[in-house]
Amino acid sequence: MTRKLLIRSSVAIGVCLLFGFMATVATQTGLADWYPDLNKPWFNPPEWMFGPVWLLMYILMGIAAGIVWSKGFYHRWVKTALYHFVFQLLLNGFWSLLFFGLHRPFLALLDIIALFIIILLTIRWFKVVNNIAAYLLVPYAIWVLFALALNFEIWRLN
Repeated sequence: MTRKLLIRSSVAIGVCLLFGFMATVATQTGLADWYPDLNKPWFNPPEWMFGPVWLLMYILMGIAAGIVWSKGFYHRWVKTALYHFVFQLLLNGFWSLLFFGLHRPFLALLDIIALFIIILLTIRWFKVVNNIAAYLLVPYAIWVLFALALNFEIWRLN
């Protein structure tokens, strides 16, 4: 691993974890007073599972972004890939605010649908720059697709 890759991956992981921390702050308010009373589908995982899974997703996202960034921000494909990455990161954080902070599952559902689409586009652009970076985002896309189904069912049941 080159020094440039290590530094850029570390910065990208830090940024992703910062977004994760901000999402956790928004989530905590809803978890305490709103989420427990909702009807949930049979496939709702235990609450303790979300933290470790999201931590892993943010680390993988940061590594992937660091790999792409290390290819040189001056390159048009790198810029395009990273713009998509930042946009999906913003949608990711906004989802927690909509769902848990504002208690708006339908608006959160619209957000997570857009998030999933942007993740797929980000994977496509990451693949143009580096295959490994693209593959590192696949677990994230699968997890968000699962979260989308969970969000839909919570909205439908409530």
